[in-house]
Amino acid sequence: MNILLIGNGGREHALAWSIADSPLTSRLVITPGNPGMEAHGEMRSIAADDLDGLCALAIDISADLVVIGPEAPLVEGLADRLLKLDIATFGPRATAAMLEGSKEFARAFCARHNIPQPVFFPVSDYESACQHIDQLDGYCVIKADGLAAGKGVVVADDCRTAKAAAKSMLNGQFGNAGKRLLIEQRISGPEASLFALLDGKNAILMATAQDHKRAYDNDQGPNTGGMGAISPSPLLNEALEHQVMEQIVKPVVQGMASEGHPYHGVLYVGLMLTSDGPQVIEFNCRFGDPEAQAILPRLKTDIVSAMLATTSASLHHFDMRWDQRFAVTVVMANKGYPRSYEKGSIIRDLEAAEQDTDCYVFQAGTERAENGDLIAVGGRVLALTALGHDIASARKKAYEGISRVEWGNGYYRNDIART
Repeated sequence: MNILLIGNGGREHALAWSIADSPLTSRLVITPGNPGMEAHGEMRSIAADDLDGLCALAIDISADLVVIGPEAPLVEGLADRLLKLDIATFGPRATAAMLEGSKEFARAFCARHNIPQPVFFPVSDYESACQHIDQLDGYCVIKADGLAAGKGVVVADDCRTAKAAAKSMLNGQFGNAGKRLLIEQRISGPEASLFALLDGKNAILMATAQDHKRAYDNDQGPNTGGMGAISPSPLLNEALEHQVMEQIVKPVVQGMASEGHPYHGVLYVGLMLTSDGPQVIEFNCRFGDPEAQAILPRLKTDIVSAMLATTSASLHHFDMRWDQRFAVTVVMANKGYPRSYEKGSIIRDLEAAEQDTDCYVFQAGTERAENGDLIAVGGRVLALTALGHDIASARKKAYEGISRVEWGNGYYRNDIART
């Protein structure tokens, strides 16, 4: 099969690594990609938001399957355009991707289909935001409605913090994504993520994970796109997995289909495990990052076969097989992330980080300098994943690998997967 993979982050590097290993893959084209993905396929330079260019490329290479990694082109309708060209696509249409594209849409959808979630108030002006913040005594969560690269969320302890966050978002901190906000009841409990595959009619459990959103050790600092992950989640046992599938994932499948928006692809369910049971924090319409870097090294099932099953309503015949070991992923970011940071610092010795056969380095914000040096140009730059028979051994291998990377401007949390 000729396969086109779209994206350039660590998630897409993990996908490229997995897709290239499939016996069904005869040709893999990756755009725009990053230097770490060069070993897995042919590179192109079309941006992930150039929908015209991506469709033209899919036609040019006679793509049998297009895999859309990031959320923005899904929300913008790339899957719709490819399907009109009769090209199989892994990822939901725009109407279904609104589960991630609009937090207000997702909350209203859950309310219509009795999916457990916190109390929420959509607002579009500061006065209304303050009213609901006061109603919740400032102990609330402020969310930008649209896509904000994982950063449009502020968890507030008091009215002053919550109102400052609301004002900043409404004043353009996240552009159009913050024109509308959600003021949400702040629920409590540990967080975990569940990933399911959906084919429009059926859903099967894929995997679970637990990520670390805060920038600094001990869950301090601002929210980021994710500083590390564990898979499977130590918090989700078989009974809880079943409960989430029955009370959340299956109602999503049935609800989207009943509303005329059948969902095809992977569904990421961000959960809080409250005293009243699992509740939805958020939905994502694609693999998480860095969760994908922890999940995919454990996958024994052919990923291309799984993706094709989501396009043909055949998941009810499908079974997922997994390495039973744990995976721990630690992210190396540019100093200053998620705020301002310098670009262009040199990274060396990635090969040394992978000298253990159970260690994998996935690149994200990297480029090649003219002289061939690998340089850091993004916020989150590397993700090192290690497998182990328990969390402690996987964690030890991951940090040993991290210690071998030579990158003076990199930083990472020291407490990922600490138990």
